[in-house]
Amino acid sequence: MNDSTTGAGHGSVLPDGAGDGTRAVRAGLPEPVKHEPTLPGPVFAAHFHLPGDPTGPYTYGRDENPTWTLLERAIGELEAPGQDDAETLVFASGMAAISSVLFSQLRAGDAVVLPNDGYQALPLVRAQLETYGIEVRTAPTGGDAQLDVLDGARLLWIETPSNPGLDVCDVRRLAEAAHAQGALVAVDNTLATPLGQRPLELGADFAVASGTKQLTGHGDVLLGYVTGRDAEAMAAVRRWRKIAGAIPGPMEAWLAHRSIATLQLRVDRQNATALALAQALRERPEVTGLRYPGLPDDPSHKIASQQMRRYGCVVSFTLPTRAHADRFLDALRLVDDATSFGGVRSTAERRGRWGGDAVPEGFIRFSVGAEDPEDLVADVLRALAGSAA
Repeated sequence: MNDSTTGAGHGSVLPDGAGDGTRAVRAGLPEPVKHEPTLPGPVFAAHFHLPGDPTGPYTYGRDENPTWTLLERAIGELEAPGQDDAETLVFASGMAAISSVLFSQLRAGDAVVLPNDGYQALPLVRAQLETYGIEVRTAPTGGDAQLDVLDGARLLWIETPSNPGLDVCDVRRLAEAAHAQGALVAVDNTLATPLGQRPLELGADFAVASGTKQLTGHGDVLLGYVTGRDAEAMAAVRRWRKIAGAIPGPMEAWLAHRSIATLQLRVDRQNATALALAQALRERPEVTGLRYPGLPDDPSHKIASQQMRRYGCVVSFTLPTRAHADRFLDALRLVDDATSFGGVRSTAERRGRWGGDAVPEGFIRFSVGAEDPEDLVADVLRALAGSAA
């Protein structure tokens, strides 16, 4: 969104208070030019014509690309609508985006607070941070427990809802406490998406996400992004991207931008079906530990309803044993046994098979797709009935 660095003009001006669907469909489009496509195709270029002094927006393909520019503007218009001081940077993956914030903002001797129930790659990140002399503290997401280990930290990393347990913390409360101590705040917004919550509006300094998931929604793109308002902090993130070379390909960026147009349609369908599935699972005696923030009796519902506009497409629950869970997954007909989440085709997996999450052996992470709700719920109930011991 920072046109001074990209050199791109604004596209169609959205009316004040534009709805999420309108915003998603129009996000990041360039000014209309007669006989040109409304969304230009990907720009494949490692270098650009650059006579004289190296000035201007596009010099070398590792630094900037016109296709990234449009995508970055689109994401920024969703994560930080109306915030002209916000900037978005896209990356080759969600982990590239996460790493860019952590390794650009932290130095030896700093302390960082991470969730101990977040994405399974965070323990790998912790080990790497510690080799650089950075103190890593952890606490659960639920109950705002990270507040207890915040004192003196340089950065607070929040993941809400947490993956895969779906706990929620109070972003406003944690951000206020962190800022009072001079700490930065980053929120992993992958599971919620910008249509579910906007971390910058809740007080965070960075909104970070894997666009691989529901943002692009088709299971065919690896992508990450960082959105932030502090120019100095974002300059450090940009510098890290340049150093690491963690950049998306132009085709991936174009596919992501194309996919954002249907984000609101997908999110609303998937969220509604996720709630219907969670309600159906409540009636099953073999199901325990059911979590979905949209359920009124979910432990996270009260806080989630105060800071989220949509509750996400992921439902988690536990079956009695590993064998039971495997039989259930094998019996599903409309659901792929696959990792990741947020796609138009429903997926589910026994999360414990990876070994990185503190979950029971029968724990299922279920990502609801865009199938007809009645068909999907019926398939799940049939698979549950057929997988009983």
